[in-house]
Amino acid sequence: MTHPDNTQDRRNGRNRLALVTGASSGIGGAFARRLGADGYNIVAVGRRRDRLEELAAALPDVKVISLVADLGTEAGVEAVADVCAREEITMLVNNAGVAHYMPFTELPANKASELLHVKVVAPTMLARAAAPGMVARSEGTIINVSGMLAFSGPAPIETLPLRRAVYTGALAHIVALSQALHEELKTQGLRIQALCPGVVATEFHERQGLDLSAVPRMSADDVVTASLRGLAIGEVLCAPGVERVDLLDAVFKAELVAFAAQAPRLAERYRAP
Repeated sequence: MTHPDNTQDRRNGRNRLALVTGASSGIGGAFARRLGADGYNIVAVGRRRDRLEELAAALPDVKVISLVADLGTEAGVEAVADVCAREEITMLVNNAGVAHYMPFTELPANKASELLHVKVVAPTMLARAAAPGMVARSEGTIINVSGMLAFSGPAPIETLPLRRAVYTGALAHIVALSQALHEELKTQGLRIQALCPGVVATEFHERQGLDLSAVPRMSADDVVTASLRGLAIGEVLCAPGVERVDLLDAVFKAELVAFAAQAPRLAERYRAP
């Protein structure tokens, strides 16, 4: 299935619609600005109305619909999912994020729930709401923003002290979800991508009380450039800062080897001596 390019989009007018969560700043804001320049109208989702209005003002030639919603709540997820199901969404960018970098035993239950709603429930349910319409139109793109921490589970805490279990697990869910959706929907005209940046120069870490000003960071605009180029070359997992794509391929091939190696009998190491 071929997908119309942006030149065709402009020729047809602004009749393509992108919904971007976490659009008020950072990677989400960069996506909204880039897609607006590329001929999309934008549904901008965020918690702060003033920030969404600033985004709309910065895109005077783009139809921007501001949707204030808190994806850390059931009501917020349902409100945005309703828009995804009702409107003809061409591209869904599941970007909203919250980290709550805290040790597992110190993470309050309400913060754990918020994190899981934003990074697990929301991407899953918004994709679930948008996908049927995309399938019916034989066209659509879903970008799920994860992060390289999705691959950090086995890393010793001494080498990665800021890696936290719930956040890491949520990002890993996004990767697995995106890969499985790609296989399920690729013959129906949809493109699915898991976007895995490393440390990005946004307000994200500042809101967690972390000062990473001395750490080399990629710009949000570069992350968006990588994502859109990754779509063009057919990448399901886009890692903007990883030069050697063979390393990622090796990870996924190893996973499939392990998956295929299972048998309906107890492995030798678990049998009594």
